[in-house]
Amino acid sequence: MWKIYFSDEVYLEAQIQNITPGPIYMDHVSLEPSSQYLCTPLNNAEGKDQKEMVFGKVNYLNPMDIRQYLYCLVPKPEVIKQNKVMKGVTDIGKIDIVWKTNLGERGRLQTSQLQRVAPGYGDIKVTLEETPDSVVLESSFNIICRITNCCERTMDLTLTLQNNQPSGLLWTGISGRQLGKLAPKENLDLRLTLIATIPGLQTISGLRITDNFLKRTYEHDELASVFIYNDSNP
Repeated sequence: MWKIYFSDEVYLEAQIQNITPGPIYMDHVSLEPSSQYLCTPLNNAEGKDQKEMVFGKVNYLNPMDIRQYLYCLVPKPEVIKQNKVMKGVTDIGKIDIVWKTNLGERGRLQTSQLQRVAPGYGDIKVTLEETPDSVVLESSFNIICRITNCCERTMDLTLTLQNNQPSGLLWTGISGRQLGKLAPKENLDLRLTLIATIPGLQTISGLRITDNFLKRTYEHDELASVFIYNDSNP
């Protein structure tokens, strides 16, 4: 079984179960990425020996035992450089599994190309490129917001910041700001400022982008979460 978590990065979890009557030694489990992605295995233990697996030095699976392997895939630099927006179904790679039985017999399984269904962003994709994890109550902080034109036509955009959301974060700055024209597949980075007003885990919401050509407004809420804490130390 494998699971794919959708975002700009792809996190793939491979779930492997030993359904044989005896224990098996997991000799090799890897993800061979497709030509569009780079792959980083997330199965090594932290510490001095980065090559040691989180499962320990003895890499055995007993009958009916299940083990999860996790991998992170990111688009290659040339794909990012071309401002390519992943749409539709794309190949992400193959999982290669090699094992041995307790009698030394060798087995191998390689999946067909696993596919990712890219999330539907619509005409405009909004991501936060920089945002803090935590902020002191009643202080301001900056984020960097990236706007990408995912459609096949040029858009003329206006940015509106709404503070009528039930959130502990308030936008500051000019609302109704003209962003100008944005060509297809191009992106624009904006530095925006918020003030933390309520402690706890708060969500960045209330960003509205209007396409002046079609008079259509795109609403973007729950872009990220920020923890607001009360620094009461003197």
